[in-house]
Amino acid sequence: MHTVVEREVEMRLVLAPERSVAVPARLSYRTDDPIAVHVAFHIHSETPVHWTFARQLLVEGVAEPCGDGDVRVWPTSVAGRKVVCMALSSPHGDALLEAPSPVLTAWLERTLHAVPVGDEQNAMGLDAQLSELLRP
Repeated sequence: MHTVVEREVEMRLVLAPERSVAVPARLSYRTDDPIAVHVAFHIHSETPVHWTFARQLLVEGVAEPCGDGDVRVWPTSVAGRKVVCMALSSPHGDALLEAPSPVLTAWLERTLHAVPVGDEQNAMGLDAQLSELLRP
């Protein structure tokens, strides 16, 4: 049986240094896909925008800057609030989002209770699957 850890969160899409708009999002983590986190951004369109990236980026990014390429994550403070910034880049455009650090950290802790860091391979059952494939 697999576990799903979800959380609705209001993020801020940064449009300019002093201007941002609220973006509802759903954070999702599934123990049958233990390496990844999934984020669905509910913008003003018929379908949400989905991003999938390594959970480890968020685990590290709540404490220190990490990532390069399409997803970068770092902690900071904005107007006295602790936030985690996520810079997302794709061929369709770039976005800078801010998530409330306490909400993101609490959700990450729930994912780490489901599958601790380092246990992702066991959760995927790769050893059992490999043994099955290699059995004579």
